[in-house]
Amino acid sequence: MNILEFTLLVWLGSATAGFLGALTGLGGGVVLVPLLTLVFHVDIRYAIGASLVSVIATSSGAASAYVKEGYTNLRLGMFLEVATTFGAIAGAIVAAYTPTKIIAVAFGLILLYSAYLSHLSHSEHQDNKPPDALATRLRLNSTYPTPEGEQAYNVHAVKAGFSLMFVAGMLSGLLGIGSGALKVLAMDRFMQIPFKVSTTTSNFMIGVTAAASAGVYLKRGYIDPGLAMPVMLGVVLGALLGAKILVRTKVGVLRTIFSLVISLLGIQMIFNGFTGRI
Repeated sequence: MNILEFTLLVWLGSATAGFLGALTGLGGGVVLVPLLTLVFHVDIRYAIGASLVSVIATSSGAASAYVKEGYTNLRLGMFLEVATTFGAIAGAIVAAYTPTKIIAVAFGLILLYSAYLSHLSHSEHQDNKPPDALATRLRLNSTYPTPEGEQAYNVHAVKAGFSLMFVAGMLSGLLGIGSGALKVLAMDRFMQIPFKVSTTTSNFMIGVTAAASAGVYLKRGYIDPGLAMPVMLGVVLGALLGAKILVRTKVGVLRTIFSLVISLLGIQMIFNGFTGRI
């Protein structure tokens, strides 16, 4: 395979990753890291570096569309980003001293657990629960558009969600996935925010999280421009397409896509981590 063919294939794969990332709130990195390591045999640290660049691109490409549509909760995203940024820096520092096999297996286990939680039945609106006092004080409660008109929702378990975002940030720095899987699940399952709001707010947040840890990878020489450029260009195109489709897609379909994609990738990463292929 020559350089041109490699670049074209990486670009096509990245466009697919960006599409899935925007549609599910995962950020594309959750697909890119396994794609680059398992298919193109890229060293996992360079794959993570390129993935972090792509996550920034995904966030830039999809977040603007979601904000315009009225789905993203900007106040909540900026509040939670404080925790994820500190976590991302800590994770990137730890990654330099962690064996690639451990990173791969940890990645896979997190994906499988995320798929399980996402597939559980869950009501979109918790109207019977009183609003969280801290959420009310910080004005985090908001509305989002539905076919029936604007739907109000309350944010719950703010402290638990904030703590989980620090863990999500660490995973972003350690695994290069933008931590979208854990962010979506923290907002969806713990903070009880509607799924479309969770995915769109996650897309808004992941770019800042990835930028915090990407600086550490850049300093250590793990971001290769020849790899990162086609990845970024492909992801931006895919993210813009995914953003247009998400607003018209049913929540049940989004949950199913989310679960299937990360289950398959989780199994692959665990297998390859244990067998030493990464």
